[in-house]
Amino acid sequence: MIRNRIKGQVFRGLFVMGAVFFTLLQAYAETSEPAPPNIVLIIGDDISDTDFGCYGHPTIKTPNIDLLAANGLRFSNAYLTISQCSPTRCSIITGRYPHNTGAPELHMALPKGQVMFPALLNQAGYYTAAAGKWHMGNYAKKAFDKVVDSRPGGGERWVQCLQERPKDKPFLMWFASHDAHRSWQEDKEAVPHAPEDAVIPPYSIDTQEARVDLAKYYDEVQRLDRYTGMVVDELKKQGVLENTIIIFMADNGRPFPRCKTRLYDSGIKTPFIVHWPAGLKQRGEVCDSLISAIDIAPTLLELSDLKSPPSVQGTSILPLLDDPEKTVREYVFAEHNWHVQIAHERMVRHGNYVYIRNAHPQLPQICGLEDQCPQKELRALAKEGKLTPAQMDPLLEPRPAEELFDVSNDPHQIKDLARNPEYAQVLENMRTLMDEWQASTGDTTPPLDKATPDRNDRRTGKLIHEKENRPKDGIVPGQSKEAQKINNPGPR
Repeated sequence: MIRNRIKGQVFRGLFVMGAVFFTLLQAYAETSEPAPPNIVLIIGDDISDTDFGCYGHPTIKTPNIDLLAANGLRFSNAYLTISQCSPTRCSIITGRYPHNTGAPELHMALPKGQVMFPALLNQAGYYTAAAGKWHMGNYAKKAFDKVVDSRPGGGERWVQCLQERPKDKPFLMWFASHDAHRSWQEDKEAVPHAPEDAVIPPYSIDTQEARVDLAKYYDEVQRLDRYTGMVVDELKKQGVLENTIIIFMADNGRPFPRCKTRLYDSGIKTPFIVHWPAGLKQRGEVCDSLISAIDIAPTLLELSDLKSPPSVQGTSILPLLDDPEKTVREYVFAEHNWHVQIAHERMVRHGNYVYIRNAHPQLPQICGLEDQCPQKELRALAKEGKLTPAQMDPLLEPRPAEELFDVSNDPHQIKDLARNPEYAQVLENMRTLMDEWQASTGDTTPPLDKATPDRNDRRTGKLIHEKENRPKDGIVPGQSKEAQKINNPGPR
């Protein structure tokens, strides 16, 4: 009897002590700082935003990326700041417009002194690694603890990087793919797409050769999807997927006429998916708000409780992760500079309108090499007079000095409204916006005799120089106004 009473008292005492301990532990958990999120940034190469199942493509097989969108937040109006490889990456890593990075043209290395968000994360205790395509020069490597190249697809060492990371630090992984950049490579681990799978936009030619070419492009998009799925599986295996922010995007549009290097949506819009189980309040939603690639840096810095430096020209999209219906910017701006040929074009989107300004309308802008399909075939069909006006557009010369499109009614941006008197006020408003942005950010147009000369003949695609032949006294956009030192973002 006495023994039973003592046992009961001991049990009740232990129960009370356990309850008190649990309460204290819970209180500590609620008041302690949450663990900083891990970050995985996956950048596809030369892929338009519409070329994924989750973005409505009916035949390209992208189940892993589609699953990220289904369990994350997909953006329908995400814009890059330039539609070409290396300048895009330099823009993303700094949160600055290309002419403000000091590396506005193809193959230019990021100059010393530019502030990079991975370096700031690294200084705050993050382990930072980059694997796959690089394309930013040697200085940018200082932002990472580890930089590894991998071929052919770029994703071959992504999982290895995750496995070899220190387990006592939050991490940033910059995973950049070589897919789907030309030239095409066979993917032996997947069923290839058939030419019949090709979806031909109205500005492209529909021939058997062009369909075969497009199907091979689809295969490379599919390989990128597989590597993305392997990354997700490894994060699950390590038990860190819950608090890892995965951002999936691309560096520019598909490598076809009127896409890559162009400022139409087919060239300048990017897929953009945010997957973060621990942080997203809503999953499977679509955000229609405008965002820019320069918004990535301030967003990730804010999520890591770091303040953006004055050099960052973007704005955080963190409010959109909480409420996709909100708006963080009214405008997005983009540019196109030298990419094997002289170019100076600028774009602004506001509402449903896209305005494009071309400083060199006398120059055609196909930007394709002589042996590439469908550029080669496009030229041949043009000589035979077999192209529609939309298909002829990449070969058009002179080009319009200004273009205006209503993307809500003209998603492929074929019907130019710039000379329609009904849109005269819209055109004037967009001109004013462009003028203000160029003046605020220090954008300039180099004179043709000081610009980087063409590497390839723009009418035949034939090689003129083995590589870029920048003159010693040459000038790039923004240089004459020292735009590299200007932090003003202009309208946003």
